[in-house]
Amino acid sequence: MHTCSWLKASTASVLIAFFLTACSDFFEPVDSTPTPTEYTYNYWLLQRLYLYEDELPLLDEQGDSVTELYKKLSDPYTRYIPPAKSASTISSMNTSIVAGDVGMEYSEFAMEHPLVIYRVYDKSPAGRAGVPRYGNILTANGVDIAGNRARAIYDSVLAYSKDITIKVAYQGDTTDYKLTKEDVYAPTVFIDTLSGVEIITITGFKLNTVDQKEGTFGELKTYLESTRNTDKPRLIDLRNNPGGHVVHCTAMADLFIEKGSVSIRTSRGAAGDGTPTYTTQTIIAKSGDAGEKKNFVVLVNKNSASCAEIFAAAISEGADIKVAGDTTYGKGIGQSTWKTMNGGLAIITNLEFLTPKGNSYHKKGIVPDYVCEPATLPCGLEAIQKYYGKSATKTAFPDYFTDITALRPQNIFDGGAILEGEDARNTWEKEL
Repeated sequence: MHTCSWLKASTASVLIAFFLTACSDFFEPVDSTPTPTEYTYNYWLLQRLYLYEDELPLLDEQGDSVTELYKKLSDPYTRYIPPAKSASTISSMNTSIVAGDVGMEYSEFAMEHPLVIYRVYDKSPAGRAGVPRYGNILTANGVDIAGNRARAIYDSVLAYSKDITIKVAYQGDTTDYKLTKEDVYAPTVFIDTLSGVEIITITGFKLNTVDQKEGTFGELKTYLESTRNTDKPRLIDLRNNPGGHVVHCTAMADLFIEKGSVSIRTSRGAAGDGTPTYTTQTIIAKSGDAGEKKNFVVLVNKNSASCAEIFAAAISEGADIKVAGDTTYGKGIGQSTWKTMNGGLAIITNLEFLTPKGNSYHKKGIVPDYVCEPATLPCGLEAIQKYYGKSATKTAFPDYFTDITALRPQNIFDGGAILEGEDARNTWEKEL
């Protein structure tokens, strides 16, 4: 963030560490310095950061329950994560890691064995074993995966077994695949082709993914660089993308914008003496990236939220890329994250976002140029035909597997628009 030093957004290295390394050690308290508690420290953070100042008088300066402190605020995204859950929350926010998994996503269809393999991660046990995409899972460790409880049965086998043998039917053949579970870094950018159109699906904006150095940004940048000479229209699929890290969605949008504003944000913070401050920052595009002056349509739906909306608005206004689908979620606020005294995690709304042209979409959403409900892949292909001509796609859209949705939980709280705060405890001490 563009504020005083204790509130500035972390550098890339600090982002990867996700503020776990403090910028300075906590001073040993002297006799005149009161010993801070978890409650008083969180109260202090909220008073200096929370966006909706009119609610701050509702907070009691002294108390025992940090959870109750946060419950007095109306904003559902401002919340406290206790120490026992902070590490897992940080991991979920920062990484796409799936602990103890074989590296596949699934969909269900109305047939005897309904579980179909939707995606196979290349660098996973399933990917290395050659498990085919769109294969139909018949059994797992000899257990029949059938009926309306097929997914629950499969998950149960997967949960209690490290070594899994799945029988998969694919193109008339049936094959057994022996897999051993491991921690898997899932991709967050997927490339498919439908009706001759490449579809770029972005599922979130993470710091560490299958690209463990540059995360989601690195995945997209690598793809765009590999197709720098491609002029064919492509579809960017942001449906059900709950958001993620602001530094990634803005940097990724910059890959498509040659010049001008990428995003505008205002943040509430505090000066070194605790005085409230409001800072407005405009992210400016850098030229020369592989996505500039190319032909794209972006597909969104009502679950495209927060960082996904920052990205969609940026490339729409900054690169004149058309938006198709239905109106997005409408979350134009963001949160900063702070390590607390006892190792908990404070997630506090203190950011407001505007489009490159200064428009607000909070509680309104982004209205597509090409509206269709529901927002399906064929809708996106129709938009490509509208804006780039019918020759941009094949004449007929396939009926099968045209719009599969992975059985992946979508929770707005798992994404958001996140910036990391540095350790604020040295500022706390200066005020005491």
